[in-house]
Amino acid sequence: MQQPYVWLIGGTSDSAKVAALLTQAGIPYVVSVTTRAAIALYPRTPPARIWVGRLTPVDLPAFLHQHRIGAIVDASHPFAVEISQHAIAAATALNLPYLRYERPPLEPDLTSSPPAIATDQLIFSDISALLASQILVNQRVLLILGYRPLAHFLPWQTQTTLFARILPSVTALEAAIAAGFTPDRILALRPPLSAQLEQALWQHWHISLVVTKASGRSGGEDIKRQVAQTLGIPLITIARPPMTYPQQTSDMATVTAFCQHHCPPNATRIP
Repeated sequence: MQQPYVWLIGGTSDSAKVAALLTQAGIPYVVSVTTRAAIALYPRTPPARIWVGRLTPVDLPAFLHQHRIGAIVDASHPFAVEISQHAIAAATALNLPYLRYERPPLEPDLTSSPPAIATDQLIFSDISALLASQILVNQRVLLILGYRPLAHFLPWQTQTTLFARILPSVTALEAAIAAGFTPDRILALRPPLSAQLEQALWQHWHISLVVTKASGRSGGEDIKRQVAQTLGIPLITIARPPMTYPQQTSDMATVTAFCQHHCPPNATRIP
């Protein structure tokens, strides 16, 4: 009997934690990432395999067959809905078990004094809702949204002063420049950032407004809230896109048990 592998949809700190657990348990898995830089997050030894590239609905059946996928663990970013949709569709079509690891949302800290979420922390449902408002006009705005949404802000380059923090990749840098960001208003850093560095950056650029994603503690949302409160700077959060998963959990032990059930480490492996 051929050894089934888990397809771990990666590229996040959450997926790195899942990979560490699977490695420890001896469960074979293939983790997919979109950039070579993300390889550093994962073990480079068996039972791990790392696949780099973008998977489309056309590519997925061959990928799943080639790697003998017996189950799918989706630990992608909460805003990476496209790959989640593709994985769910493939799982449904091929009758593969699918589990979404959803990082817990960051709840308000009501124990601090004053509470860590204040009236100047605003939530918008998406980028379009934000840009339909006038809240960005004549501000010095730091965008911590990733590179993909930056194109939406091109028309705003003449109405406000925009800064972008992106991942250190050629693709991200090219997208930022195409969206009208000059090199002096781009910072390429891989998170997480400490509160001290975050605060120093905001102060250096004289930021008056910050826009980020509801990416949870794993995405540094708690640090941004802390710094916004310390500096008295309004923090705008883009809500997670609505997504319905067939099965999801925020518990790592549940993920491990799911993988052990569908791709047990003691199965006979045939190369």
